[in-house]
Parts: sequence; C-alpha cells; structure tokens
Amino acid sequence: MKKVVLLIIVVILAGLVAWKLMSKKEEAPKMAEPDQALKIGRNTSVFNTAFAGLMSDYYALKDALVEWDTVKADQAAFALARKVDSLPVDQIKGDSNIVLTAKSLVASVGSEAKGIVGEGSIEQKRRGFNMLTDELYNLLRAVRYDGEKVYHDRCPMAFNETDEGFWLSNSPKIVNPYLGNKHPTYKSKMLGCGEIVDSVDFGKK
Repeated sequence: MKKVVLLIIVVILAGLVAWKLMSKKEEAPKMAEPDQALKIGRNTSVFNTAFAGLMSDYYALKDALVEWDTVKADQAAFALARKVDSLPVDQIKGDSNIVLTAKSLVASVGSEAKGIVGEGSIEQKRRGFNMLTDELYNLLRAVRYDGEKVYHDRCPMAFNETDEGFWLSNSPKIVNPYLGNKHPTYKSKMLGCGEIVDSVDFGKK
C-alpha cells in the first residue's frame, strides 16, 4: 500500500514539474523580428521616361532663371507641374513605404511648381525654385532614378548675398540660376559662382 501511495506522489510531483516547465516556455518573451530594410529594384522604362520628361522641364525652368526670363520660367514650371501630376508612381519598383514616400514627395514637387507660376517677381520665383529643388532632390533619391547622373549644386549667396540656394543639373559645369547672366550688379560675372555638393547616379548600381 505504501508503495502505491509513494508511486502516486512521484507521479504527481513529476506532473507538477512538467507543468512548471511548460509554463516557463509559454511565458518566455518572443524575440522581436529585426526591421527589414526598404527594398527597391530597377525602375521600369515607363517610369524612367516619365521622370526624364519631368527633369527636362526642371532644367528648362533653371535655364529660364539663368536668363532672368519670368515668362519662360512660368511656362517651364507649369509644364513641370503637369508632368509631376501624371508621374506613374505605380511603376516604382519598391516596397509600400517607398511608394508612400514617393507619393508624398511627388505632391510636394507639384505644389512647389504650381506655386512658382503664381509668384510675381523673379526673386520670389527663385525662392520657390529653391524649395522645389529640395523636394525634387529628395524624390529622385527616394525612387533611385537611374536615367542619368544628376548633380546637386549650391550657391552660397543666392538670396541677399548671404543665404544659400541649391539647384540640380545634368552637367558638372556650374551655371548659376540664382545670380544668372543679367544680374543688376554683377551682370554675368557670377554665372559660374557655386559648387557641386553631391551627385546622384543610380545607373551604376
């Protein structure tokens, strides 16, 4: 009889030990999964063609500012806004976060381009162009535009001769759209003022 009781006690104890071990396993915190890097592949030819058209209008706007031509600046800004509105973001070869970021930047670029058309003076248009450049620079890096090499240039005295301004170019040659070739004080002497601060070339990657 004692052997039976002892056996029952042993079985009960073994069951309790097993139950505690199982409980600890269940309570053990799960290891957090590491954050996945944003993934993007080569963009489609449809997207690159559309983006190239957008950049062409941007360069036309830059050239108009070089020439101090507000009419051509408005025309180029208007054309740019239309190209941005029709940019096929669904063709971007990236994950959902990249697409959402691109959509947000596309909206900002379009808004800045339309704002330039509404500005009266060339000074105001240049300030709008500076903001447009910032958004477009972020956009082409976000979508990893690989249609051409793009240079990011800086003018240290774009506004009031003390505040800097930026622009994008498809050439390493500095042609300053903030001082231009018809400046009331410098004429064309400061046309080459500026420096390349970055270049974007996803075509090699």
